[in-house]
Amino acid sequence: MEQVDTLINGRWVIPVEPDDSVLPRYSVAVRDGRIAAVLPTDRAAQTFRAEQVIELDRHAVIPGLVNSHTHAAMSLMRGLADDLPLMRWLTEHIWPAEQTHVGADFVHAGTALAVAEMLLGGTTCFSDMYFFPEAAARVARSAGIRAVVGMIMIDFPSAYAQGPEEYLDKGLALHDSLKHDPLVATAFAPHAPYTVSGPFLERVRTYADELDLPVHIHLHETAQEVRDSVEQTGRRPLARLDHMGLLSPNLIAVHMTQLEDDEIERFAAAGGNIVHCPESNLKLASGFCRAQDLLDAGINLALGTDGAASNNDLDMFGEMRTAALLAKGVAGDAAALPAYTALRMATLNGARALGLADVTGSLTPGKYADLVAVDLAGAGSQPLYNPISQLVYAAGRSQVSDVWVAGRQVVRQHALTTLNSDEVLNAAAEWHDKILASQ
Repeated sequence: MEQVDTLINGRWVIPVEPDDSVLPRYSVAVRDGRIAAVLPTDRAAQTFRAEQVIELDRHAVIPGLVNSHTHAAMSLMRGLADDLPLMRWLTEHIWPAEQTHVGADFVHAGTALAVAEMLLGGTTCFSDMYFFPEAAARVARSAGIRAVVGMIMIDFPSAYAQGPEEYLDKGLALHDSLKHDPLVATAFAPHAPYTVSGPFLERVRTYADELDLPVHIHLHETAQEVRDSVEQTGRRPLARLDHMGLLSPNLIAVHMTQLEDDEIERFAAAGGNIVHCPESNLKLASGFCRAQDLLDAGINLALGTDGAASNNDLDMFGEMRTAALLAKGVAGDAAALPAYTALRMATLNGARALGLADVTGSLTPGKYADLVAVDLAGAGSQPLYNPISQLVYAAGRSQVSDVWVAGRQVVRQHALTTLNSDEVLNAAAEWHDKILASQ
């Protein structure tokens, strides 16, 4: 018999690859942090000798969820300025609060709070865009969550950097420090075409091409953004990026609620990635992403929560359900964006967008054992005819019982194992008092 570290016996294993695949009474064998095999439980018992055997006879075992767009530290601003349009929300509330409070300690505390929320909800990987990414990287590494931290760039000075040159220098230094990190990677993260000037976007393109790194950017988020771009530059934002050479398989375009048919066709031809943030877009009335049209065009469409300041949670189960339902309404087609596609968007498509599809996103032998166990035995999940439909349309993050990242158990029976919950919550409470006092 082969020796493995852990054998996880699930009522169902849902590998994501191939689509719509449900494997009843299957097991996942884990060795040295990676998936050694996915096979029927009766065969697993005859094939493997495991140091630890975990019985999950009420659970679906799925790949860890990938939150492809976050501003993790903004968890400390959850509920600070609700029910406002995007630019008023940013200019009158969020940016002033950031100017007053954001520093390395703020980012550390906010990211820890976000990571705690994400791990407990089954998210094992997140892509972040925020100031002081070094602090976010330290939290991710300590907590054992996979992360792609953004090398933030914006034209405005902040507590982190005085201008684009300094943002770029600090980002490249961060990239160098993380080149061999097994959990934390980097991406260029220019905030948006309206906050980063053309010359520096072109420099980002040059470095991204040289280093073969993703470029993570807000794009076509609102109709006003598009109108302003046309008035100021004569081009829509996507056309500007295309002209600069940024439209490529390395591009991660977030939101994309304002797209015309020819833009979808061009984006598909370029092989770029789009991150759909349905709940944030709805809350800020930014517009509707044409999700099914993007999928039909062959575009890799992933899911993100955006920051907790505009969502107001980091719940990928909620995003899956909202994305599926919204797509049906926008397309006028009940068959649009089926449940298995929503699950793929929240796992494998996210991993592809981040350049991590070879290490995570599906339960495939050789990939890291980023796994989530979801208890489907409760009243809200019964009767159960299709586990994937139940995960997307009925289940919630509270049903996540256990989570592993690279074979390391980071949530055990609904409790964090790598973060001290009391410390995380106490720090969040202290920042709440500071922020409230400054309003």
